[in-house]
Amino acid sequence: MNLTVLPGTPDALGRTPTLGVLGGGQLGRMFVHAAQQAGYATAVLEPDAHSPAGLVAHHHVRAPYRDPAALAELSALCAAVTTEFENVPADALQTLAAHVPVAPAAEAVAVCQHRAREKAFFQRAGVPCAPFALIEGPADLSVVPGSMFPALLKTSTLGYDGKGQATVPSPAELPAAWASLKQAPCVLEKRLALRVELSVIVARGHDGACVHLPVQQNLHRDGILAVTQVPAPDVPAELGAQAVACAQRLAAELGYVGVLCVEFFALADGTLVANEMAPRPHNSGHYSLDACDVSQFDLQVRTLAGLPLVAPRLHSPAVMLNLLGDLWFPDGPAAPARTPPWADILALPGAHLHLYGKTDARPGRKMGHLTLTAADAATARAVALQACALLGLPAF
Repeated sequence: MNLTVLPGTPDALGRTPTLGVLGGGQLGRMFVHAAQQAGYATAVLEPDAHSPAGLVAHHHVRAPYRDPAALAELSALCAAVTTEFENVPADALQTLAAHVPVAPAAEAVAVCQHRAREKAFFQRAGVPCAPFALIEGPADLSVVPGSMFPALLKTSTLGYDGKGQATVPSPAELPAAWASLKQAPCVLEKRLALRVELSVIVARGHDGACVHLPVQQNLHRDGILAVTQVPAPDVPAELGAQAVACAQRLAAELGYVGVLCVEFFALADGTLVANEMAPRPHNSGHYSLDACDVSQFDLQVRTLAGLPLVAPRLHSPAVMLNLLGDLWFPDGPAAPARTPPWADILALPGAHLHLYGKTDARPGRKMGHLTLTAADAATARAVALQACALLGLPAF
């Protein structure tokens, strides 16, 4: 559905146009801030009374995502609605779409939230991915070829940040790995020799116009993003261009409207394979708030509202560090929580601290991110390493 929702233009009832989001986490919070900065009112559907996004929005509809009355209220409030995470029920987006424009569409989200559908989509779109096999019943365990191992077993749904996964070194260990995931439908992926991890964030409008952020080089620890560097130091220009082209092709094949992140692996032999997609802004794009003239959340607002898309420009090389709740427990999870040394961090040149408003720090929980910007990439990395030393994070 084509639409344009201009900021600061009252509707027929004299109300400021409102943009809505399903989900109240930090991605929703940063979307709300971007929408408000552009002149929109905002609404969040989220059951948690203390959610990061709900605390800063104009309207917080506190209810489960499938609640009919809540969906009707959100439809009545909003000129358009988006989502901040892929595990929001796709049928809730479908219900909303009968009454108000929704981007991304439920059909696109349904592909991204199911690994088997996602892998099949990669194949249809002609985008290479790792060899895989579906494990949906006991009979599937015995027909996986030995060439698939060592492998990684992932639940088809609800797995993220390393959750819902098991390493499978050999065929003999596959039954136990599947049992450890409660025999849920899974995708078994062959482990490949990786050289570098990277991601591309594209934004595609209702009219098919598509722009992208710079290619991002990522480092994960325990399945959770730890560090993003831009420009990507170990990604040749030709490989980066290939990743951008693949991401744009996937967005076009989906008929996608909104911000889409595609994660890739560059293999030791120089080839590129797609890992997974996220139908929303992504942790690896948070640096764009401080290092680009248009952030991934600005792009989310523009695609949702039907506003013109312009290619973001990187004005400062950057390193982004993910801040997990572990930082509050330097003496171990059983010890009392301690506030990290933010004053020392903020004394570093080019330091941009973003905390998400979560008062309960827990190991593994995303509490914020820190972006270090500088005039050149070497300086940004050097200052980021100083920040790692102050925070007790491993060097990279």
